[in-house]
Amino acid sequence: MTISPDPIGSFLTGKRFAVVGASRDREKYGNKVLRAYLQYGLDVVPINPSGGEIEGLTSYPDLAALPEPVDGVSIVTPPKVTEKVVEQAVALGISHIWMQPGAESGRAIEIAGQAGANVIAGGPCLLVALQYHE
Repeated sequence: MTISPDPIGSFLTGKRFAVVGASRDREKYGNKVLRAYLQYGLDVVPINPSGGEIEGLTSYPDLAALPEPVDGVSIVTPPKVTEKVVEQAVALGISHIWMQPGAESGRAIEIAGQAGANVIAGGPCLLVALQYHE
C-alpha cells in the first residue's frame, strides 16, 4: 500500500475518475458521490451493471468496459462486490482506490495494498472531502 501523508490529496490529483456503484436514484450514496465529483468539476464516469445514462453521463457495466482509463475509483458497493471491483481495478493498473464507508472489506484493502495502490478506507467519504451539498 502506498503510504502518503495526504492520501485524499494524492487521490484527487488524478485527471479522470470512476464511481463503481453509481445509481440513478438521487437519494442513494452512489448517485451523491457521482454528483460530488461533478460539483467539483472533475471528469467522472459512472459504473453500473445495467449501463444506460446516469446524471447525463454514459454508464458502463464495469471498469474493464471503459473506453479510456481512469486514475482513481470510488467504490460504493457491498463489501463482497468491493473485493471483485478492487481485483479488477488492480488488474487494470488503477493506482488510487477509495472505498466509501460501508464498502470496505479487509480482503479488498489487502488486495489493493499488496498491489501498491493508494488506498483510502475507514476514513471520510468523498462527500465530506469535497464538501458536497445538495
